[in-house]
Amino acid sequence: MLEHGYETLSQATNALTQHGYSAGFKAVENKMVNTTSKKEYLPEELKIIHTYRFEGMSNPQDDAVVFALEANDGAKGTLIMSHSSKHSQNVDLIKKIPEQKKD
Repeated sequence: MLEHGYETLSQATNALTQHGYSAGFKAVENKMVNTTSKKEYLPEELKIIHTYRFEGMSNPQDDAVVFALEANDGAKGTLIMSHSSKHSQNVDLIKKIPEQKKD
């Protein structure tokens, strides 16, 4: 099982990679793209398994969220979204991805 108390973004992404979340995902227009395979997914074809939030120590522009995602075809990867006003992710699309129900 994955730990929930990572101190840094790199610790979280490294641990997720070790647990099979090796692909990268990016929200582009109205779809999610697996940056490794280039396969495209609709939000309902993915699930958010874990969410990790990180706050910048000195600059709120450094805030980020890492999502561990699983696709309905078994692909697993991460999506990193900055809270900076300069990010290029489609936030509305990301909000449509359902979260895995917690036990």
